[in-house]
Amino acid sequence: MKRNEIDEKDTWDLTPLYDSDKAFYEALKAFENTKIAEAEALNGKITLNKESLLNAFSWLEKSDIELENLFQYAQLKTSSDSSNVENLKMMSAVTTVYTKYVSALAFWDSEILSLDEDTFNTYLNDSDFEHLKVTLFRLKRQKEHILDEKSEKILAAQMEVGSKASKIFSDLTNVDFKFGEINGKQLTQSTFSLFLKDEDEEIRKKAYTQLYKVYKDHQYTLANTYETSIRQDIFSSTVRGYKSTRSKKLFGDNVDEKVYDNLIEQVHNGLDTLHKYYGLRAKLMNKEKIKHYDVYTSLVKGYETHHSYDQAVDLVIKALSPLGEEYTSILKDGLTKNRWVDKYENEGKRSGAFSSGTYTSYPYILLNYKEDDLRDIFTMAHEGGHSMHSYYSAKNNNYFNHSYTIFEAEVASTFNEQLLAKYLLDNAKDDKEKAYILGKQIDDILATLFRQTMFAEYEHIMHKLAEEGSPITVDVMRSEYRKLLELYFGDSVELLEESDMEGLRIPHFYSSYYVYKYATGISAAIALSKKVLNGDEKDLSQYMSFLKSGGSLFPIDTLKLAGVDMSKETAIISAIDHFKQMIEEFEKLV
Repeated sequence: MKRNEIDEKDTWDLTPLYDSDKAFYEALKAFENTKIAEAEALNGKITLNKESLLNAFSWLEKSDIELENLFQYAQLKTSSDSSNVENLKMMSAVTTVYTKYVSALAFWDSEILSLDEDTFNTYLNDSDFEHLKVTLFRLKRQKEHILDEKSEKILAAQMEVGSKASKIFSDLTNVDFKFGEINGKQLTQSTFSLFLKDEDEEIRKKAYTQLYKVYKDHQYTLANTYETSIRQDIFSSTVRGYKSTRSKKLFGDNVDEKVYDNLIEQVHNGLDTLHKYYGLRAKLMNKEKIKHYDVYTSLVKGYETHHSYDQAVDLVIKALSPLGEEYTSILKDGLTKNRWVDKYENEGKRSGAFSSGTYTSYPYILLNYKEDDLRDIFTMAHEGGHSMHSYYSAKNNNYFNHSYTIFEAEVASTFNEQLLAKYLLDNAKDDKEKAYILGKQIDDILATLFRQTMFAEYEHIMHKLAEEGSPITVDVMRSEYRKLLELYFGDSVELLEESDMEGLRIPHFYSSYYVYKYATGISAAIALSKKVLNGDEKDLSQYMSFLKSGGSLFPIDTLKLAGVDMSKETAIISAIDHFKQMIEEFEKLV
């Protein structure tokens, strides 16, 4: 449908941010006319004394919250319909103001770090700076990577251009690309996954070849766009003095690069289990080898599922009941009457799903919910986990400490999926339904642990090649991606000529070194969900403390408090063992 054909109750309520586009523009103009000048006026004055620094941070908090809300409104409007020119204008306008604001504050970090060591440490130990301790400590860690004011100003001015590769990719694939129809139904980024699950092999094949033909027709543009993103990453890490893009991306979370390497190593050690599963797929599909487009269809035939949006909400809330009445009642209200959610697909809407909130806004959720896809109920639980994490973090921390990292975020979301899977398996009416749900859960762990690790390995290979000075062409991209497809899928899956085009359609590659967090997240979530489901009030209390901790600790330390140590290999190995056990149980059922 077109955006204006969607019922208002099925869209998110943005009025708590701004009650109209007019109000947004008025607020944006007022911000630009006052805050930019105020920021520039603070240059050289924030560290005059203790009082001036505290006042400066107070100003920063209010200004940042205001700008976050402006950006949030424009982003949500654009995500809901990027074919609307007015939405694009709005996003462009706020991005321009954001760039000016960051540029005006380019002096901030370097000026604070110019304080002598004794004064800096005095502030760290002063009770008046209690709400700023984490911020100041993390800033101190960054000292060697923060440049002089002039250089920071140049980097800030370059920020808008630097993010254009992602914007071009999004507009190209979500708006410009048209994939046609299959049997009267539109093939889109969102419906592609449904077609690949169809029981009819001809439909799966047609969807696969039809979608990838469009990508292949634009492969040089897509490859250049991704290379631009990689080059921007390298530029940013180099000018800030990091040894590589990966070291820069992991530094902020204080995650050792060994965590990344250990993940890939342990997943490689578990590939025999993955290959066994693909072999089982081939056996159950009566094939010597399955095609790449066969790996997503359900192995349990004849089972149909249909849940309205409200029925899906009820299922999710029941499944999450171990988290307590407060958690579930807040989430249910958000999913329904408080309209946190934009529910259904429309033309120009961003594909997939996300959760996005600011310190003072709703933790909004974008879905493309389909009533005949069980996976979309899991997506609802997943994004609900993100939103409740945001809700508790904002409620239990001051502004400077509320923002948690993506490393932690993927635990809260996949944790909810584990609880939903357990509930559905426990309440399955027969072995066929149990096998269907178990098969779906196997595929989800495969997609989150193994597939995301493959993505992580690929983007690391591409960045290393670029950093070593090797040419990054479409042929190199496709060749390296095909090698990984062959490694991860094994001998039971036959790849097609266009299979390696998949590497050019993954949006997360434009947020480099992000996807590995899905794999570490599900590993932690499996361990923590078992503790909460099998444990006592202490285990639940520890998990809730994790949700409420926000950004008050580094992610590895936060997860240790919750009961899992992601600096070690144990959680990854345990998750692979869990995957193996599920395959064995599934094989018995079918």
